[in-house]
This record gives sequence, structure tokens and C-alpha cells, in this order.
Amino acid sequence: MPTYDYQCDACGHELEIFQPITESPKRKCPSCGRQKLRRLLGSGAAVVFKGSGFYQTDYRSESYKKRAAADKPAGDAASSGSSNDAAASGSSNDAGKASKSKPTGKVSTEK
Repeated sequence: MPTYDYQCDACGHELEIFQPITESPKRKCPSCGRQKLRRLLGSGAAVVFKGSGFYQTDYRSESYKKRAAADKPAGDAASSGSSNDAAASGSSNDAGKASKSKPTGKVSTEK
């Protein structure tokens, strides 16, 4: 049910009324009692966001978070205070990481 804005033409009283769309507009002013109340044109039923908001990544699945953490370079994981043992051990696991990462389309020239 929408909220409608009303204003009395007689006394200038303004109010909001929460009423169904099918209900006819109110006419009697609750302040002065005269039949001069009219419904104002509003912005309509717009979406109102209150608070600090949200981001698309706020509700990611655990599998996505694990893949994203695995895709980070070793320097980023170590500097962020991560307790990932593979990132902390250095270059000995870098070869294993490269085989698990997504293909980049580049051809390796090493033999």
C-alpha cells in the first residue's frame, strides 16, 4: 500500500496517509474539519534505500571467495596478513600455483 501526501487548501495542513490504491482520496481535513483536503502529486512508488547500502560482492558464495583468494598474487596475500601457508612458503609452491591458475592464453617458451 502506498503512502499519499495530502494538503488542506483551507488551513495549509500537510499530512501523509497510508491507504490502498483502490480507496478514494480523502476530502476532510483532520486539522480544521473542512472538505478542502487534496491529494498531492508525488514521486510515485520509488525504491528508497536507507542505510549505508550494499555491494554486489557482499553475498558471494564460499567457493567464489576461495577461488578469488587463490587468484591473488603471493605478494598480496602475504601483505594482507593472510595465514595461507602456500603464500608464506615462498617460491617452492609457485610452480604448483601456476598449474592451478586459469589459462592466460600466453604460450610459454620455457623447456
